[in-house]
Amino acid sequence: MSLTVIELENMEFQAFHGCYPLEQVVGNRFLVNVTIEADLSLAAESDDVADTINYLHVYETVREQMAVKSHILEHVARRIIDAIYRRFPPTRRVRVKVSKMAPPLGGKIERVSVSLRNRAFRKVLIKY
Repeated sequence: MSLTVIELENMEFQAFHGCYPLEQVVGNRFLVNVTIEADLSLAAESDDVADTINYLHVYETVREQMAVKSHILEHVARRIIDAIYRRFPPTRRVRVKVSKMAPPLGGKIERVSVSLRNRAFRKVLIKY
């Protein structure tokens, strides 16, 4: 089995994540990068979008999660990863990077970012 890597880079969103009340009202600009590794060998052979992970559906999944207010970026990234695993069963690994542009930290800062990586895991039921 070989894994295909799908990357959606620098998806931009206006969202309302942050610890400060003003951030949850005014919002901020965020960039999101997603890397998905999946066994998509059938798609490589068939040339059929039904056999792959549709990039539009990945974007929609990220957009849905970015619309949910959170206090910290770690929580946003975790929700995106969980949603990708739920929606795209062939996924084996996911990496998500969420960046808040010009964060209100009292100085000139281009961005602050959080990256999370996760591998798919299988629950094993052990009977005694």
